[in-house]
Amino acid sequence: MTTSTTPPAPGAGAAADEGPIRRGAAQRSEARSDPRLDWWRDARFGLFIHWGLYAIPAGEWKGERIAGIGEWIMFRARIPVREYEQLAKQFNPVKFDAKEWVGLAKRAGQKYLTITAKHHDGFALYDSKVSDYDIVDATPFKSDPIKELAEECRRQGIRLCFYYSQTQDWHHKWGDGNDWDYQVPADEQFDTYVREYAAAQVRELLTNYGPIGMIWFDTPKRMTTEQSHFLANLVHELQPDCLVNGRIGNDVGDYAETRDNVIPDEKVEMDWEVPATINHTWGFKHYDEDWKSAEDLIRKLVDIASKNGNYLLNVGPTSEGLIPQPSVERLEAMGRWLDANGESVYGTTAGPLQGLGWGRTTASRRDPNTVYLHVFDWPADGRLHLPSTGRRITAAALVAGSATLTMEAASSGETVIAAPAQAPDPIDTVVRLTLA
Repeated sequence: MTTSTTPPAPGAGAAADEGPIRRGAAQRSEARSDPRLDWWRDARFGLFIHWGLYAIPAGEWKGERIAGIGEWIMFRARIPVREYEQLAKQFNPVKFDAKEWVGLAKRAGQKYLTITAKHHDGFALYDSKVSDYDIVDATPFKSDPIKELAEECRRQGIRLCFYYSQTQDWHHKWGDGNDWDYQVPADEQFDTYVREYAAAQVRELLTNYGPIGMIWFDTPKRMTTEQSHFLANLVHELQPDCLVNGRIGNDVGDYAETRDNVIPDEKVEMDWEVPATINHTWGFKHYDEDWKSAEDLIRKLVDIASKNGNYLLNVGPTSEGLIPQPSVERLEAMGRWLDANGESVYGTTAGPLQGLGWGRTTASRRDPNTVYLHVFDWPADGRLHLPSTGRRITAAALVAGSATLTMEAASSGETVIAAPAQAPDPIDTVVRLTLA
């Protein structure tokens, strides 16, 4: 199989007319009622961490800024394996602090943390016995950050999850993607890679670090249905409660995966997640300073939850082990908003009113009589006009502060809520509606 010399851009992976769900990454039908997903459905918000050797060049190679996303620099610049391997000798993240990383997720209101145990460059960010190309054996750091993160996640109550690139491996001659050092592997060679090398590393991750919430596979590309089932079955055999994301391929994941940074326009009738960046890259690039605002990120989180999805928001730490301060500031701002309004996001599903231009609705998964109205654009007269939900609204109150609001019925069938003249929260004011 030939490989393009241009990696998919954020949001790529399927033709535009195929919709937001990535090709082959839909949810297997029997998972839609599987209670193993309940923790994930309640969480709604997770932290993605892309970290590895690519943080050293940080988007620049031999004095040239390399186009595209940071963790793809080996592919983009077509760096020979032996040359790229030398980065390992420089990787010494002495400022890495597992307590601070997990604490940031906690402060941001995120419920799970997914870190790149092995990305497409083939470098393992943990102590692998399958290969010496890992952070303990190949770098001066000589320590296993995944072990520290596992211990800290348990202590702080965050679910630890692992990203693992099961298809693309630019370091291994039988992995997919590297056509500048190697011949494109034959199907039987790639199958051996999946069943022996990749499976052995997945086994390490699921036996050495305690309970794991999810294995987050990526870019299925040439994965066959049999290979996708093989890895999914291995995960469930080793840890029955561990989830498998949609990018294992061939629609065998426990939940669906959208394309990168793509939020569906409408509610999706399955469990799904959008992986997204705060700027334009996943792995650290020293010159990407185009950060999304906290307002934008909060509204994206609410938009996703209102359509029954989860938001997996990424940070790309530096080679020293520091999460960029703009990422920290935005995540902490999201956490402050969630401290006041979290009940309208956690444990919710899509709300009954869809397609509102000025806001969104979410609904409690456990209380069928509770709906949350998220108001992005506050009315100038302070009167909220709600289309009929199909059920009578008996009470309305602000979530932050709990102030009760008065209501009246309109002849059009709308419910009009008399709210303060000024928006209590300029980003998103949340009103709790009680239905009859």
